[in-house]
Amino acid sequence: MAVFEKIQAARRAKDMKAYGDLMADDCVFVRHQSGTEMKKSEITAMLDKMMEGGGSFGDERKIYENDDILVMHSINDYPDGSREAVLACYTLKDGKITRLETGATPLQAPAHA
Repeated sequence: MAVFEKIQAARRAKDMKAYGDLMADDCVFVRHQSGTEMKKSEITAMLDKMMEGGGSFGDERKIYENDDILVMHSINDYPDGSREAVLACYTLKDGKITRLETGATPLQAPAHA
């Protein structure tokens, strides 16, 4: 199974432990908005908080994947009510995520019925 399918399965099941298991121990998330980096333990804590707060990963699609890189797009809803279109680039090594960089565009939150 490709890394994209594993990420997609974990995110759909809201299983952030399975998502974290796809990350190498030295995985880094580069946050361009803040100019900071997060290590694996910080990434998984952030994802757990997002899921506990009612956040979700929406429509996902794989743009490109090989043994070294995965580029995917998703629409994410966050616990604070914000929504973003996220372009993510995952650097891969031996089937594990070693680096994640994202670019996000704020979207209008959907109207609730």
